[in-house]
Amino acid sequence: MILRKAAYSTLPVIWNILQQAIEQRKQDGSEQWQNGYPNEQTVDEDISNGYAYVLTDDDVIIAYAAIIFGVEPAYEEIIGKWLSNGDYAVVHRVAVSNAVKGKGIATHLFKAIEDLCMEQKVYSIKVDTNFDNIPMLRILDKLNYTYCGEIFFCGAARKAYEKVIIPF
Repeated sequence: MILRKAAYSTLPVIWNILQQAIEQRKQDGSEQWQNGYPNEQTVDEDISNGYAYVLTDDDVIIAYAAIIFGVEPAYEEIIGKWLSNGDYAVVHRVAVSNAVKGKGIATHLFKAIEDLCMEQKVYSIKVDTNFDNIPMLRILDKLNYTYCGEIFFCGAARKAYEKVIIPF
């Protein structure tokens, strides 16, 4: 499996995966992603800004994430405390294709993101998620992310997590 930047030609596939995730959040009774965000314009902007990444398996896109190396304004104020104050990567809009659900792909995606961060010499990853996004909360726990408090993103409180990666 390979994590790579997304191209504009992949937008329809990415959007299809995100729509599957939006529907899954709805079926799970989650309020996350039920208000028109994310949408195709969000993905277009991710690609334009260089944030859009896809995880591929034999050139088939199986997962998507926006990975931002830089400051996330929503993370400037936290009710709680981040583990670190230096450079960090932010992970938003994580979605895995229904075709590979239940196969540990999200875990693989996050490990690939950690590798990418190491290559970029960025040793902190910050993530937020909705309080009722149980699958994401499980992944963050499994991968040893630390709960740091609450941030506000898109007008709603979110659980904020950070993982500090130890370079080797």
